[in-house]
Amino acid sequence: MISTATKQRYGDRMHDFAIDRLANPEDFYAELLGAADALTRDEPDAIANMANLAALVWQLVPDLNWAGFYRRIADELVLGPFCGKPACIRIPLGLGVCGAAAATGETQRVPDVHAFPGHIACDAASRSELVVPVFNASRVIAVLDLDSPIAARFSAADQTGFEQLAALIAPRISRPEQA
Repeated sequence: MISTATKQRYGDRMHDFAIDRLANPEDFYAELLGAADALTRDEPDAIANMANLAALVWQLVPDLNWAGFYRRIADELVLGPFCGKPACIRIPLGLGVCGAAAATGETQRVPDVHAFPGHIACDAASRSELVVPVFNASRVIAVLDLDSPIAARFSAADQTGFEQLAALIAPRISRPEQA
């Protein structure tokens, strides 16, 4: 049984999100951003926020086989919270889709990962990928990585929606040593 003092400190933190996946993309992403805001608004821990966001995206976005974060530590990306098969732990900046997004600061929307020079195949089932850089000021601090077993899975609307998500969560996954 949860004590009254515990409830006062932590509140009722259960979240059950259900978003209409058939809604138009603008409505879908507005709801996804609202859910992400509700999950991360009051939580100061970067890793906890990344974990909940990876789970939220995994739960609500169809046709994914991997969703998660790589954190920028010095001159490489280090695996962060994710949902999916085990993944590469460290990626040098500039290598693969994630490394390209981190090095350039530009979203990488890749319809066919097998045609991407230097693609790193953590899951042979992946066919397309969307990697969105997350910024603190003008520095890339992480990337949000989404993989799909479906070729050309990610649209321009998906890119815009996840770029908005990255902007929303950036201050919530920044750590002092990353500033």
